[in-house]
Amino acid sequence: MHANHIKNIVIVGGGTAGWIAAAALSKYLTQRVSIHLIESDSIATVGVGEATIPQIRRLNAILGLDEHQMLRETNGSIKLGIEFNNWGKIGDSYLHTFGDAGINLRNTLFHQYWLRSRVEGDKSSLWDYSLHHKAAYSNKFAPMEKVGNTSMTGLAYAFHFDASLYAKFLRQLAEASGVVRTEGKVVDVSLQSETGHIQSVQLENGQSIDGDLFIDCSGFRALLISGALDVDYENWSHWLPCNRAVAVGCEKSQTLLPYTKATAHDAGWQWRIPLQHRTGNGHVFCDEFTSEEKATETLLATLDGTPLSTPKSLKFTTGRRKKFWHKNCVSLGLASGFLEPLESTSIHLIQSNVSRLIELFPTMDFDESNINEYNRLIGKEYDLIRDFLILHYHQTQRDDSEFWRYCANMSVPESLKQKMNLFASNGLIYKEPDDLFRESSWVQVMLGQRISPRSYHAMANSLDSLQLKGFLQDVKKIITKATDALPSHQSYIDTYCKAD
Repeated sequence: MHANHIKNIVIVGGGTAGWIAAAALSKYLTQRVSIHLIESDSIATVGVGEATIPQIRRLNAILGLDEHQMLRETNGSIKLGIEFNNWGKIGDSYLHTFGDAGINLRNTLFHQYWLRSRVEGDKSSLWDYSLHHKAAYSNKFAPMEKVGNTSMTGLAYAFHFDASLYAKFLRQLAEASGVVRTEGKVVDVSLQSETGHIQSVQLENGQSIDGDLFIDCSGFRALLISGALDVDYENWSHWLPCNRAVAVGCEKSQTLLPYTKATAHDAGWQWRIPLQHRTGNGHVFCDEFTSEEKATETLLATLDGTPLSTPKSLKFTTGRRKKFWHKNCVSLGLASGFLEPLESTSIHLIQSNVSRLIELFPTMDFDESNINEYNRLIGKEYDLIRDFLILHYHQTQRDDSEFWRYCANMSVPESLKQKMNLFASNGLIYKEPDDLFRESSWVQVMLGQRISPRSYHAMANSLDSLQLKGFLQDVKKIITKATDALPSHQSYIDTYCKAD
């Protein structure tokens, strides 16, 4: 190996972030570097990553994971989207699905034809033309790349799973690829006097571990990126005010739903994530508008089953590091930032950041151009996800509590304001190249949060009224036929990936 190459990578912290990094790096850097992961069983991990988005399927494919085996070993289930309840107004409900509504036609998005049909008197909802919506509420699922011989895309899906079991699953894979795990707590960090780079970490038992590249997966503690290298944190609480959560598992419900639920409360919201062996629940809230005691009471009063333990509390500050990579240290997961789990983006950001690191993998020179580009790309992705999350809070007509009045009246980034204004005008969505969320996601949340476009795109006039009506009727027929052919979600799980 060339003397200038990275020879030793040290990952501080396990959990989902640490073991995704270890598994991915060991896959791509086989026999090039040694990878050493340090974690302590006595330090609890934060389990907010039980719901995912479809990008995780790419990670699993890259790592060569068997999807059914993964679901079996993590008590997993299928996720077709997120149901948002009481967000626009109390009583509102909509499903942000992972797929497109209808069929795009003549380089024009389907929702533009639907908007035109509304002008002409159609009372249908956009979700009446969504395969994902019909499958989710019929509790049905099977992999489907496309619908028969039509041009309609099939089912895009993700997973619900136990995050600790997923980390264990990845650990087995990583260790089989040569990753060395050391049990212990990092108590000190030594820096090189000339460069300020991290030279080694010291464990509680006195052991010292040297490295060339250090990856900080130590969670909110951010032992390396913040504690040792003093990288500042950009606080986004003025836009995303929730800063606390209480979480508890409960007995599983009778029906294994193929979607997550996010129900808004007086000062935050509650997640519901259905797993094979239990249901994960949590109440995310802002302690300026309610107390932990009241938030816990609300959570326990709205469970679908008997709680399985005492609720655990979590404190956080939404935002991100001003640098994700500094000197010879890259932060991942909670050490790099926290965007609350409203749209299940935590695990995606880990895998996205690891992918960027592999693309821009350094030599011992640690060229600043590589580091700057990494920080620019990751920062942009955080900013775009931030705007999407803010949309849920800010675009509300709720005025029943101080929390929602604050959200409705707060100032928002100009980047989000422009998107909202554009959609309100004629239903247009401009997707930036680095935006994680597709046009269909923005459309569903904009509509779900009660933004009604005043008009529609002129290209939707390419059909006459009779053709438009026939087109929409055909879409509904295709969706009904495709859904009728699907097995139930529970049947699919029982047949292919039922946990022991």
